[in-house]
Amino acid sequence: MNQYLQRQTILRSQLSASGYDAMVVFGYENIRYLCGFSGHAATLLISAEQCLLITDYRYVERAQAEAEHAEVILRQRDHESLGQCLSRLSGELKALAFDAAHIDVGQWQEISGELSGRTVTPTRGLVEQLRQVKTAEEIDCIRQAAQIADKALADTLPLVKAGVSERDLALELDYRMQKLGSEGVSFDTILLFGARSALPHGSPSTQKLKHGDLILIDFGAVVDGYRSDMTRTYVYGTPCNRQRAMFDTVQTAQQAALAHASSGVDCQVLNTAAHAVLQNSEFARYAGEGLGHGLGLFLHEQPFIKPGVDYRLEAGNVITIEPGIYIPQFGGVRLEEDIVITASGYELLTHAPQDFEL
Repeated sequence: MNQYLQRQTILRSQLSASGYDAMVVFGYENIRYLCGFSGHAATLLISAEQCLLITDYRYVERAQAEAEHAEVILRQRDHESLGQCLSRLSGELKALAFDAAHIDVGQWQEISGELSGRTVTPTRGLVEQLRQVKTAEEIDCIRQAAQIADKALADTLPLVKAGVSERDLALELDYRMQKLGSEGVSFDTILLFGARSALPHGSPSTQKLKHGDLILIDFGAVVDGYRSDMTRTYVYGTPCNRQRAMFDTVQTAQQAALAHASSGVDCQVLNTAAHAVLQNSEFARYAGEGLGHGLGLFLHEQPFIKPGVDYRLEAGNVITIEPGIYIPQFGGVRLEEDIVITASGYELLTHAPQDFEL
C-alpha cells in the first residue's frame, strides 16, 4: 500500500473510533505526512470517503504535482473564505475534529462561524502520534540530514580562530549545509561563545571568539522535510578545570541515558539515568530540564524525553539525547545526538566526534 494511503487509512480508523466523521488538518508538517504536499497555504479535509487538499493559486500546481491520494481543491480567496469552503466541502459531515495546536484562536473563530450545524471539536496529537514511529524511508532521510550536518561541521571547524564572530561562523556553517544538499536549515543555528554559551537557545551575535572561550554549536540539516539536530561544545584552547569537569559530567550523563535506549524501555528510565549523573555532580543546580525529544518533519515532536511523559520507546522512534549544564556568566556545555530506537538498542545517526579542545 502507498505510504500516504496507509497513513490516511490509519487516521480514518482512529477518527471513526473517536466518533468523528472527518478531520480538518492545518499543520503543514501533518499535511505533508498525510499526502506529501510540502508547501504552505493549505488545509486538508479527510473523511472516510475523501481526502481534500485545499489551497490557492500560488500553490495549486505544486499541490497537483506533489499530493498523493488527495484531490486538490483550488479556493478562490477573493470569493470564498476558508470557512465557507470547508462548509461546502464537508457536505453532510456533522462531527468534525481539527488539530488545534496549529491554528490561533482568531483564525478558528472566523472559520468555525461558517460551520454552523456541525459539532467541531479541537484535538491534539492525533496525527503527531502516528508520526512517532518512523518508516525506513523516513529514517533514511534523517540519516542523510545528519550526515550533511556532520560533514558541514567538519568543514567549518577549521575556520574557528580568535576574532571570528558568532554570527559569521554560524553563517559559514549554514552555507556549508546547504551546499551539501540541505533544504535550508533545520532551525535557526545556535552558535555562542564564552559566557553566552549558557543561553540554551541563544542567537548568534557579533561577539568575537577569544582563547579560553567555550563554543556551543546546535544546528541541523533537512532532507525531504526531515530534520537532524546535533549539538557539540568545544573550548578554544586549553580548558580550565571547571570547563573540563562540566564537559565530562555532561558526556557521562549522555552515555548513562544511551545505555538504556532500546525498544520497550520507558522514557523515564533514560531521563532518570542522565538526571542522576547531573544531580550527583557539583553542577546539579545548573542542569537543564528534560533530556530530549522526537525528531522528524518537525524539530520537536513526540515522544518527549522529560519528566511526566508516560511512553515506552518503540523501534522506529527517532529521538535526541541532549543533557546540558548552563552556568550564568560563565558558560554552558550541551552534547546532543540523534538516535533511532531498534529492537535491541539504538543506532547512532550523528557521528561528529565529541572532541572538546580546538
